[in-house]
Amino acid sequence: VQLQASGGGLVQAGGSLRLSCAASGRTFSNYAMGWFRQAPGKEREFVAAITWSGDTTPYADSVKDRFTISRDNAKNTVYLQMTSLNPEDTAVYYCAAGRWLPTLRLGALVDHWGQGTQVTVSS
Repeated sequence: VQLQASGGGLVQAGGSLRLSCAASGRTFSNYAMGWFRQAPGKEREFVAAITWSGDTTPYADSVKDRFTISRDNAKNTVYLQMTSLNPEDTAVYYCAAGRWLPTLRLGALVDHWGQGTQVTVSS
C-alpha cells in the first residue's frame, strides 16, 4: 500500500480544511488508518484514527470536537475534516496505515506512512 496525502494549505484561524489520503493497492480495507502531525521543533503526535469498518474513531484531546476522520473503502481514501483551526494546528500532517488501531494510534507497528501535507494556520 502506498499513501498519498493531499489537501493541505494556508488558512486563517477559524477556517477549515479537508485532508485526503489516497491509498493504492487492493488491501486498503484491511487497515486501520490514522493521521499524525509534526510541528516544527516538536515530535510527531497522534491526531485521529479509524478502524477498517469506521466504527471506532479515537481523537487526540487537542482536536476532539473540531476534527472528523472518515474513510471511503470503495475509493481507498481516508479523510480528515478540520474545522475551527487555530495556529497551534500548524504542522505537517501524515497519514498512516496499520493492522491494529490500538498500536497505530501510538505510532507503533505502522505498516505504511504517507509523505505528509503542510497545514499552516495564520492568526
